[in-house]
Amino acid sequence: MIRQYELVEKVRAYDPAVDEDALNRAYVYSMRKHGSQTRASGDPYFLHPLEVAGILTDYKLDGSSIITALLHDTVEDTDATIEEISDLFGHEVGRLVDGVTKLTQIELQSDTSASKQAENFRKLVLAMSEDIRVLLVKLADRLHNMRTLHFIEDPERRTRIARETMDIYAPLAERIGMHEVKDELQDIAFRELNPDARRSILARLDFLRAEGGDLVERILRELAEVLAGEQIAARAFGREKRPYSIWTKMEHKNVGFEQLSDIMAFRVVVESVQDCYAALGVIHSRYQLVPGRFKDYISVPKPNGYRSIHTTVFGPERQRIEIQIRTPEMHEIAELGVAAHWQYKQADGSLTAGKAAKVDGRQYRWLRELLDVLEHASGP
Repeated sequence: MIRQYELVEKVRAYDPAVDEDALNRAYVYSMRKHGSQTRASGDPYFLHPLEVAGILTDYKLDGSSIITALLHDTVEDTDATIEEISDLFGHEVGRLVDGVTKLTQIELQSDTSASKQAENFRKLVLAMSEDIRVLLVKLADRLHNMRTLHFIEDPERRTRIARETMDIYAPLAERIGMHEVKDELQDIAFRELNPDARRSILARLDFLRAEGGDLVERILRELAEVLAGEQIAARAFGREKRPYSIWTKMEHKNVGFEQLSDIMAFRVVVESVQDCYAALGVIHSRYQLVPGRFKDYISVPKPNGYRSIHTTVFGPERQRIEIQIRTPEMHEIAELGVAAHWQYKQADGSLTAGKAAKVDGRQYRWLRELLDVLEHASGP
């Protein structure tokens, strides 16, 4: 559990100008409002908004977002009102809490008819398009709820939450570039929806590790040596792909685990765009390219702003490996997505959402376009 002073210190570390008094007041207000309420785990309910706020500090979100995280369930679950929150914490926080509350109310509706689901999705998109931070808080809320999903005793409810996460929240996380959140949401949902398949993949990964030893480390060392030999300064990272990613690749290609060779992903971070292409040239001259597996998202970025070069090669030890090449800025956006745009500082050292607002206008126009489609669609 993160303590009050720890939360404030975490925010101050990346935003020295944050309103500490407002953070402290929001912490106390939420704790008092939730009172003796408990969660399915038996823990005090207040631990949930606190954990959601902690998740958002990892993404260095602005003070209003952290306060919203602390307050996000008070209107739904206590006698707090939006008017009271606006009076105590300002109009911006009130508007954000109202947006998250509306998303929660959509979730709780049990009507599963196509028309009702379509209308709920329209409301969800509308809330997001007003301020993308509403979705960021909601994703952190969903992430913590998924981490504690196993405490819910009703299997039907667990399945419904996991399916909703897989169908709506994981794709939305991906669409705004928050790939780590997307991966974790999918993997927990996969554990609930298809536990046998996930266990099977984990067992096979364990077997490969036992057979290959420190294969990832060996490949990383050789990649670093190859690039250093051409005077390209680079940092290399490597990992196994997650079970759900492996499973979807098996399903998509209609192949078994043994036929799936690119289960490892490597990232090469270099200093400049020019170095990205130089590193690509070195890798392709050293290792054989796997045909049809090259994508240049630097030249043509994804709609969510993601930029990297992707290539798959028969790399060290003739292992088929996927390599992503990017600059530090591209890496930050790839890891954090839209949340990365809150990390640009003003001259006085405080954070600004101004950069994010400009980025939203250019990169997240798809939200408005999607809303137009929903408004003018002929049927659910």
